Amino acid sequence: MSKKLYLETYGCQMNVVDSEVVVSILNKEGIFLTDTLDNADIVLVNTCSVRENAEQRIRGRLQVFNQYKKKKKSIIIGVIGCMAERLKEKLLEEEKMVDLVVGPDSYRDLPKLIQSSETGQKQINVLLSVEETYADISPVRYDSKGVSAFVSITRGCDNMCTYCIVPFTRGRERSRNPETILKECKELSASGYKEVTLLGQNVDSYIWNENETQISFAELLEKVAISSSDLRIRFATSHPSDMSDDVLHIMAKYDNICKSIHLPGQSGSNNMLKLMKRGYTREWYMDRISAIRRILPDCTISTDIIAGFCNETEQDHLDTLSLMEWAKFDFAFMFKYSVRPNTYASKKLEDNVPEEVKSKRLTEIIELQRELSKKNKHKDIGKVFEVLVEGFSKKSDENMYGRNSQNNVVIFPAKNLEIGAKVNVKIFRCTSSTIFGEIV
Repeated sequence: MSKKLYLETYGCQMNVVDSEVVVSILNKEGIFLTDTLDNADIVLVNTCSVRENAEQRIRGRLQVFNQYKKKKKSIIIGVIGCMAERLKEKLLEEEKMVDLVVGPDSYRDLPKLIQSSETGQKQINVLLSVEETYADISPVRYDSKGVSAFVSITRGCDNMCTYCIVPFTRGRERSRNPETILKECKELSASGYKEVTLLGQNVDSYIWNENETQISFAELLEKVAISSSDLRIRFATSHPSDMSDDVLHIMAKYDNICKSIHLPGQSGSNNMLKLMKRGYTREWYMDRISAIRRILPDCTISTDIIAGFCNETEQDHLDTLSLMEWAKFDFAFMFKYSVRPNTYASKKLEDNVPEEVKSKRLTEIIELQRELSKKNKHKDIGKVFEVLVEGFSKKSDENMYGRNSQNNVVIFPAKNLEIGAKVNVKIFRCTSSTIFGEIV
């Protein structure tokens, strides 16, 4: 008899892809998704450990699931992903709220581990791999409108930034066979998808060696653009140390590669960048921004910024604000620094910026970015963009929304449009996060 799986996913886009891989693996064993917790035989939580508040939220959900377990004792509760990799046996021993703990490289073992859990034995597999990419598994796009999909091209990370826990939870970096990537993109196109996002912790360091030939990320990007010419192509995330002009020229060459780049800077201070072990300087980062502006003048640029990292002075903070003003970022993910266990910073650096100072600096960063975003979007008023229709607006069924090549969200009248259609929209109004237009 088939069993029902209730699955919740937290964190980054890589976790979304991993959840789709998990569903594919379990479907072959007669375990199928349900969107109702009451119907579930198995509950899995795909977790994130990048920030402490993400873990706290997951702990809260585990408490809710355990209330269900009191009513239905046969339910198996499992934690998978980065939090499973970070805490390992502690989740079984200290939390005592889970039956199953499985790391990001061990999803193929899930059917066996679930079966063993049914006997009442706690199960764990958190072994990291230097080879696993799940390249042969076709992910089940269970939480999609059939328009956009994520395609993983690398797993893990070798950068070892001092604040980051990802190398410890996802292991060493390894690239996926390009033929399997091209095959997956073609399958998505044949299934009616209109857009793919190529994913990796650092897509620019993608490299594949075979038969004395080497394929770089720029070459992979071109292959995908050519072989799936009817798909819009995005990618994330780029690392400033590895972003090359070759990638930018390929983006300029093909219209179906979207003109949007996420280039995490983290700080505008050389002191902070050195402490973070980011591998580049403020000047190098500015050179990469200048290259994007020169080669792709209509490209939007987004970034990540950390406020209040260890030893950050007021001048370091002002350096970040000045970099933001110079770069004129279109969007930013902005956070206060929080210590993550096992990282270099947690062992060797002191988290010595007071919480109220972190909050003040973060507020200043957010306020500046809001101004920059609105100014950038104001420049779009009067322009016409091709927009991929993704669904109805959250605020009104009379409007639909989609994104243009620059990854800006556009709101426009519905007019009986189908999801997945492409329409030309002329912009007449904007906020700091959204632009509004009429179909032309």
